[in-house]
Amino acid sequence: MSRTRPDPSTVPHGIVVVDKPAGVTSAAVVARIKRALRGAKVGHLGTLDPFATGVLPICIGEGTKLAPFVDDAVKRYVGEIVLGAETDTLDGTGTVVAEAPVPTLTPASVGAALVGLRGDILQTPPMYSALKRGGVPLYKLARKGEEVARERRPIRVSRFDVAVLDGGRLAFAVSCSKGTYVRVLAQDLGRALGTAAHLVTLRRTASGPLSLQHAMSLEALEARVAAGGRPDVLAPSEALEHLRAVVVDPATVVAIRRGQQRALSRLGPPRTASEQVRVQNDDGTLVAIAESGPDSAWHLARVLVHAAS
Repeated sequence: MSRTRPDPSTVPHGIVVVDKPAGVTSAAVVARIKRALRGAKVGHLGTLDPFATGVLPICIGEGTKLAPFVDDAVKRYVGEIVLGAETDTLDGTGTVVAEAPVPTLTPASVGAALVGLRGDILQTPPMYSALKRGGVPLYKLARKGEEVARERRPIRVSRFDVAVLDGGRLAFAVSCSKGTYVRVLAQDLGRALGTAAHLVTLRRTASGPLSLQHAMSLEALEARVAAGGRPDVLAPSEALEHLRAVVVDPATVVAIRRGQQRALSRLGPPRTASEQVRVQNDDGTLVAIAESGPDSAWHLARVLVHAAS
């Protein structure tokens, strides 16, 4: 039986920030929202591990065109680390593979251990990750007991604050570049302290400008849609506030939506090389994203047909 495609005029185009619950994969969140919205286009930005909670930006409808342009350069997390044991997954869902005594911790010893884990550093991705080798996700190889060499990758940890709790536990707050594995930071911190460690809780509080203050729970979203309402959607223009806005007249809007590149000459000259701008109509509705090329001329990067302001 064929599924009726949703009416584009009823789809809430933009980005919904979901407070992902523990025990659910990011892909499962997408599937549940897609089902609730009767098959509308849905995708997510920045995968969260199943055990983790917090900010998971979900792109809906025309919002799926925004993924390459949303500023998610900095992620913020809070959570807890347990010392004395290391697991194969580097979190509480795995099997303990190493144990070590927990030393007496002091502010000085913790501070010294953190020195090499802040700033611009190189990090080796874990085997339990979605990175692929020969088209096969590393976690599938790990489940077979296989381990392969992984190249260290540059990351930036702009903040890594730690407080010592009772029972060999540490509370932390991290601000880091996308692509950072907080599980690996936990492992490396344990080793720097002369013991073993793994992550037990992880909550993402922000992804770029999108934070928990924008978020709604998955259950609340599903309930609202089931009752005939709409989720709290961050409009495309709001999601791209880091880009300069250029307002164009109705005739230019029509030309751009027809894909007419020459209409972009009305945007004025780019201010910088490789500049990206959000093209809007006079009521703030996002029409397109344009970017300047090597020829210093504007080119259409994305055109939105159905989009709320």
